[in-house]
Amino acid sequence: MAETETIYVLGEGGGVHAMDVPLPEPIQDRLTRGLLRRVNKDGSPYQGTATGEDTRAGAKDGDDPAHPPSPDGRPAQSAPKSEWIGYVVRLGKLSAEDAANYTKADLIDLAS
Repeated sequence: MAETETIYVLGEGGGVHAMDVPLPEPIQDRLTRGLLRRVNKDGSPYQGTATGEDTRAGAKDGDDPAHPPSPDGRPAQSAPKSEWIGYVVRLGKLSAEDAANYTKADLIDLAS
């Protein structure tokens, strides 16, 4: 049996949950939108690894040339609106529900 990777996710209620990768689609969507955050087992902020580990199964930094990674976590201008929603939520500027009502251009301006 293949060994699965386990990550830890900080939920909306503040609990740390162990999750096997690949994540279920609804969980991955909430992680992308910034409603959930990847953390270490003890709940401390996750810093990633030298290999560019990501929560998407098999994803590595730079895998998507259309949306190259930014050192500060800021999405590329061409990234989908969902990535901008997650970024604005992580900055603490809006809730995910409020951010969804903004246009992508408005989210980019708000993040500036």
